[in-house]
Amino acid sequence: MTKSLAPVADHNLTLTAGSLDAYINAAYQLPILTAEEEKALAYRLRDHQDLDAARQLITHHLRFVVQIARGYNGYGLALADLVQEGNIGLMKAVKRFDPDMNVRLVSFAVHWVRAEMHEFILRNWRIVKVATTKAQRKLFFNLRSKKTRLSWLNQAEVESVAHDLGVKPSEVREMESRLSGQDIGFDAPSADSDDDVVTAPETYLSNEQDPAQHLEHNDFMNNQLSKLNTGLDCLDQRSREILEARWLSDKKATLHTLAAKYNVSAERIRQLESNALKKLQGVMTA
Repeated sequence: MTKSLAPVADHNLTLTAGSLDAYINAAYQLPILTAEEEKALAYRLRDHQDLDAARQLITHHLRFVVQIARGYNGYGLALADLVQEGNIGLMKAVKRFDPDMNVRLVSFAVHWVRAEMHEFILRNWRIVKVATTKAQRKLFFNLRSKKTRLSWLNQAEVESVAHDLGVKPSEVREMESRLSGQDIGFDAPSADSDDDVVTAPETYLSNEQDPAQHLEHNDFMNNQLSKLNTGLDCLDQRSREILEARWLSDKKATLHTLAAKYNVSAERIRQLESNALKKLQGVMTA
């Protein structure tokens, strides 16, 4: 089936060399593409290798690169350099964009844009370079995203972050001190050891997930929840209450507590629980 190649209005706006402010103003003068315009351009690029369509897709999304780059102001690197690296990621995303996936280009491109910016930061920021292991570098980016204010984390927050990231509280404290060390020089020379070699930036991204995988995960979880509710509805009231008390409540009930409630033995409660779980498992795996 031939896709529609409806013409898209080309808003001719030259992004001339000059100050960063002039560049940003020019980028924001370009209107945001509608979903239909974006898809038509994407089909022209994919099916006909139309370079003008690629140019329009890139230029109309330059504002989003600027927005993402501004989120890295706390790293002390020049915004112009971050924007330039982000634009490389945007071009890579446009090259790989598939309009049949039914997602907007900005949602697809954000991973590529941030990956290029992360790689640039790792190559140019000494505070990150002195984090000698890949695990510490990953912790650095995770900690940067989890800090919601400029002040130091309190003990409860440190323990919470350490638990979420699976590291020791002392490592969180150490990396937080590096994160606050804005007076350390930039552009430190790369070390010769293999451990300091910058690897693929995807390994440092904590909250970024491929949109298709994200949708698949949500669909799976919703399906499992629906099966769970169906399975619980198939149980008699007593069995359902036992499972809810033993597995779904925040404060789990003991066998003896339930035995006293229903005036039966603890062994009988265990049997009812086991039978209910088998029925529930049958529904969940059907």
